[in-house]
Amino acid sequence: MARIDETRAFLAVNIAVLTVSDSRTLANDTSGDTLAARITEAGHHLAARDLVRDDATLIAAKLAAWIADPAIDVVITTGGTGLTGRDVTPEAFERVLEKRIEGFGELFRMLSYQKIGTSTMQSRAIGGVAGGTYLFALPGSPGAVKDGWDEILRWQLDARHRPCNLVELMPRLMEHVGPVAV
Repeated sequence: MARIDETRAFLAVNIAVLTVSDSRTLANDTSGDTLAARITEAGHHLAARDLVRDDATLIAAKLAAWIADPAIDVVITTGGTGLTGRDVTPEAFERVLEKRIEGFGELFRMLSYQKIGTSTMQSRAIGGVAGGTYLFALPGSPGAVKDGWDEILRWQLDARHRPCNLVELMPRLMEHVGPVAV
């Protein structure tokens, strides 16, 4: 349930989109296109977009580079969350995550169950935080991208969402490293 407090200011977030696929290119990446369009339509900045093949080392390297980039607040991937041998996005996430956001995958599967039934158990959607950057992995279908963005991320990445949202936590994500030396 989305509750937007119109008395609060909208804060645009810098979001990078990574498509994980052995078969797609940027020219035919319908899931990435869907996600990028929804991000900009919501008023956020598409900070970067790329495509890598289903290889945990390549995925983790791209995630690490974007985590280290201060111009990127959130990374959303699409693809590679299934059960086949080539689906390794969650394993790549595990290499870089500092904290998991367990509720993201649980909520995604709950919402997905309402649309595709028990087939949702095949999704390994995952969320977490690393280096002060939010990371979310969605399945590779346009429908799954729509569900993940429209039903979860759109609201949690809106500073006006009540009773709470992920944006208001962003200034505190790096508390564990202590004060920054001046």
